[in-house]
Amino acid sequence: MNATAAVLFTVLVAVLLAAACWWAVRHPLFALGGITVQGEVAHNNAATLRANVAPQLRGNFFTVDLAATRRAFETVPWVRQAIVRREFPNRLRVGLQEHHAVAFWGDENGSRLVNSHGELFEANPDDIEQDHLPRLSGPDGQAMQVLAMYQALAPLFEGLDLAVEQVALSGRGSWQVTLDTDAVLELGRGEPAEVLPRVQRLVQTLTQVASRYGRTPDALLAADLRYGDGYAVRLRGVGTIESPAPRR
Repeated sequence: MNATAAVLFTVLVAVLLAAACWWAVRHPLFALGGITVQGEVAHNNAATLRANVAPQLRGNFFTVDLAATRRAFETVPWVRQAIVRREFPNRLRVGLQEHHAVAFWGDENGSRLVNSHGELFEANPDDIEQDHLPRLSGPDGQAMQVLAMYQALAPLFEGLDLAVEQVALSGRGSWQVTLDTDAVLELGRGEPAEVLPRVQRLVQTLTQVASRYGRTPDALLAADLRYGDGYAVRLRGVGTIESPAPRR
């Protein structure tokens, strides 16, 4: 008798729990009533975010898919990360982190940008407040490496009042840099530990080299650093003339 009673009691509890769950799922009290958006919304309006994402949500407070909701928010331009939580009895609370653009990526007709984590994302370049961001390029999957190279190179040229505007990594691993004076520098292949000493040698001696021809560092037109123990430069207003062959 005791065993039968225990079984019946267990079945009764299970039935009551199922009924309670059915009631909770169906009761309008738990229908989603709103979404609270917090965090970074510099490039997105919170009300617009809610309006765009809400039609994609299915279920109520208990059954809504939080992972799907997170993905819906993260498809919005400029949103890097969304954290979604339930807020009893019928709301969702979403914390947003936006991308912080530090560079353009690829050709000028593209819409890809690089964030501060070295990640690529799609956005309207017209939404960027800064108009002086550098342009980086390279094979897909190498954005973090190219950004790290830019961050290492940029301070080296500040002492010459020059700025790095573009850093490009070729598919074969060669680096090319363009300065704000349109000077193009060929740095050759290698990791930053190999490339940076070549650039430091140029930076430390460019003023002296340019002064020999009555020029300043901003007269630099091009430099080739792919030499083992030196570099070649072209300066604005300085030409190379071949000596005439001796007469016989």
